[in-house]
Amino acid sequence: MILSIDQLSVRKGEHTLIQQVSLSLQKGEWYALVGQSGSGKTLLAQSIGQMLPPNLKASGHIQFMGEEMLGMPSARVRALRGRSLSYVFQDYQGSFTPFRTISQHFDEVLRTHTASSARARQEQALEALESVGLDEGLYSCYPSQLSGGQLQRVSIAMALLLSPDLLIADEVTTALDSVSGHRILQLLASKQQQTGCTILFITHDWRHVKRYAERIAVMKAGEIVESGSKHRILDHPKHPYTQRLIQNSPTLPIPEGFLPSGLEEANKV
Repeated sequence: MILSIDQLSVRKGEHTLIQQVSLSLQKGEWYALVGQSGSGKTLLAQSIGQMLPPNLKASGHIQFMGEEMLGMPSARVRALRGRSLSYVFQDYQGSFTPFRTISQHFDEVLRTHTASSARARQEQALEALESVGLDEGLYSCYPSQLSGGQLQRVSIAMALLLSPDLLIADEVTTALDSVSGHRILQLLASKQQQTGCTILFITHDWRHVKRYAERIAVMKAGEIVESGSKHRILDHPKHPYTQRLIQNSPTLPIPEGFLPSGLEEANKV
């Protein structure tokens, strides 16, 4: 087990935003956390990496690779984030500083977590860009010079740069068009196969859940109302909320043909 959350609650003053959530992730699996906007999915994700705003307080237990995250010293948290635990956010553009080049963003991550030489850091960054289907010419660009799909691929390359054990992908396709979104998820699936990392996939899109997830937890108003294998949840949902979400989900099929090997199309996104 790579991640175990036990009785996690998040409060803002007297208001409870997450109520005694418990779930666990196994090494190498794709685990989907599903729910409508405002259900608490992102707060749960932020809690794992100790990224909650200061006015929110978490209680309970979060065990990541055998270490308790709640109350962990900030230096240790910073050491884990980026190396063992990485994030790809819906607002991926907010992860970039506009006046810094892509190369400077990569270099900051590598200088923080490795003792590699400048040349080795550059080579590693260029390899990471190539692995997500991006040309090395983008290395010296500023974020504003890249398309949305390209910038999302850069954020994935940075998140996977040091082969993390757990990748938290929070609504990574919401800001993209349908085709770009499918390509991004194919890319994540390909990188997962290569590295064996665990993915916590936060989404409201059941089409993506159906295609990629192995297990599912359904979140409503800060609580997990149902969890289980993908086939059990999709074929025999028990909770009325889950039933309603599935019934109201889009029925359009996910396009086929965007295979992980087809990264030559990446620069068009």
